[in-house]
Amino acid sequence: MASAVGKFGTIAPIVGPISAAAIAYAGHRAMQVNWKAWLTNFLTGPGRTSRILLVIFIALNWKSMPLAWTVRVFHAFIYHVLRRPRQLPQRALFHYSVTSSRTSLLETDYNMHKSNSTYFADLDVSRSHLVTHILGPAVPLLSDNARTRLVLDRDGNLIKGAFGIGLGAVFCSFRREIAPLQGYEMWSRVLAWDRKWLYLVTHFVVKGKVRPTGWDGKRMGPTRSRVVKTTDGKEAEEEDWSKYIFATAISKYVFKLGRFTVHPAIAIQAAGLLPERPGEGWRGGESETGTPDEIGEEVDEEGEWDWRRVELERRKGMEFAAQFNALDGTNALFDGGEDGAVGRFPLG
Repeated sequence: MASAVGKFGTIAPIVGPISAAAIAYAGHRAMQVNWKAWLTNFLTGPGRTSRILLVIFIALNWKSMPLAWTVRVFHAFIYHVLRRPRQLPQRALFHYSVTSSRTSLLETDYNMHKSNSTYFADLDVSRSHLVTHILGPAVPLLSDNARTRLVLDRDGNLIKGAFGIGLGAVFCSFRREIAPLQGYEMWSRVLAWDRKWLYLVTHFVVKGKVRPTGWDGKRMGPTRSRVVKTTDGKEAEEEDWSKYIFATAISKYVFKLGRFTVHPAIAIQAAGLLPERPGEGWRGGESETGTPDEIGEEVDEEGEWDWRRVELERRKGMEFAAQFNALDGTNALFDGGEDGAVGRFPLG
């Protein structure tokens, strides 16, 4: 997604009116077409078989068509700018966003399942939905840092520059294949953050098999009870949801103002999703993710989302994110073929 979220927040006042004018003009032109005659000729005229087959092919492969990725990503931006609740509850910070998709025929490889390379385009769309939804209010505030003064350097000087969000790395673990035309869902949420990176986790899940216990904001469909019961009505242990997972990916984002790296906690706090934290807050201390003190007494994981519970959840995620982040060190393994190479090959 690179810096698309930040750029969209900057160009939205221009894109919005232009898009509205283009849609209005297209609607005006469409009203002048005799659609009944056009459709009759399309379905019954010469060459109808080829046209109908082409329409079916495009319908089955629309997400693999030219510019389809751009439409999917910008749809996520526009959708959440228009539909996001004014204020999300505190608990929403670590909640999943759910996006549905289906494997197109053009995404299918010679093994007759979804090609591994196509997961990354879906991740762009799923992350765009998540980040725009939970951090949407922070984008205009960070983009107008000259007024809001949210981002200052260590000496208290104002940071200038265009705001952007960059993708630093993606790791994907494949567990089961996804068949051609099979539906699936992408469940994305914030995993953790440190002083530089915001880590996100995305699970590719069998469509329709998993439902959340509730939605943040208005009802968006069926939910499940927190209590799982057996057929005889007795309470049972929570179901093993991992059996519905096709793949799991971890991504990391960096926030930038010009060339200056913005602490993720600033963006999260600007979106209204970080509770107040005593002492040096969320950006002080040796680790620069808050004070290094222990959380203290046992945290009630079913209780209020205070700073202790948020920090506990962040530390849980960092246990995985730290190992993922350590892979950056593999850059040092590249020696430029000091001992030779096997060859240079065409059609790469």
